Amino acid sequence: MSLTRLWIPSPNYSSRSGSVRLIVLHTAEGARTIQSLGSFFGSSASQVSSHVGADDTPNTVGEFVHRDDKAWTVSAFNSEAVSIEQCAFVAWSPDEWMNHPNLLANTAAWIAEEAAHFGIPIVKLDDSQAQGSGRGVCQHSNLGAAGGGHNDCGPNFPIDHVLELARGGGQSQPEEENSLITSAVSHGGTLHVFELKNGVVYYTYQPSTGTAWRGGQAGKSVAEMSHFANAPDVVSIDANTAHDGTLHLFGRKKDGSVLYTYQKVNSTSWSGGLTGKTTAGFEPFAPAP
Repeated sequence: MSLTRLWIPSPNYSSRSGSVRLIVLHTAEGARTIQSLGSFFGSSASQVSSHVGADDTPNTVGEFVHRDDKAWTVSAFNSEAVSIEQCAFVAWSPDEWMNHPNLLANTAAWIAEEAAHFGIPIVKLDDSQAQGSGRGVCQHSNLGAAGGGHNDCGPNFPIDHVLELARGGGQSQPEEENSLITSAVSHGGTLHVFELKNGVVYYTYQPSTGTAWRGGQAGKSVAEMSHFANAPDVVSIDANTAHDGTLHLFGRKKDGSVLYTYQKVNSTSWSGGLTGKTTAGFEPFAPAP
């Protein structure tokens, strides 16, 4: 199955001169979703970019720069490389990396697609090979000072596991898409609708006196579901309104534990989100039984 490539264009690119020989792996060190990563690369002020980004969304990457153009991410090696930014951190432990099977599977699938397109072998390069004329896969750290002097993806990154997946081996595969819709009416009569899809909750609403859904058009029965909360490993959601009018959204994870977020009466924000914004952050609610 081919990866879904979500196009989030960056203005930070230039024409490529030379042939591609390197598939370079990075960590974003901040962004936790391909959307937020795309927002950063989408600013011309950042003066950086990458070809794609990967998070925990199954079988999906964000594409910021076309592979035949040059992204601005590995300094002297930009003309020779295609790069992926993983929404991860150098400081992650081995166990934390393995807690993100979809991220690793997405990276592996992208490696396989780029290797097939450019005729690059799926082999791990050391510093000398990466900085010389070697053809294969390396981490940003393998490119040394000429590559920008970065240390990602870090000593605990499971590169051998990822390359095995890219070659078609191993057990980790992106999960099947799950989708679930739930809704609730808040104290003031606003109808809130949530959708869980591929590890992300999306959201829209319609006020009791309104004739349009958020993101839609007045008087039209259309809406736009916007990003609401990241929900990796969440398999079901349920929205309810408490007696005091607080609106709660619960999510059950694969291990049986429950997460939640809420919005109080007359509030303009959700727990874990930003004031006045329709975003939230799930918080632990109950452990696995």
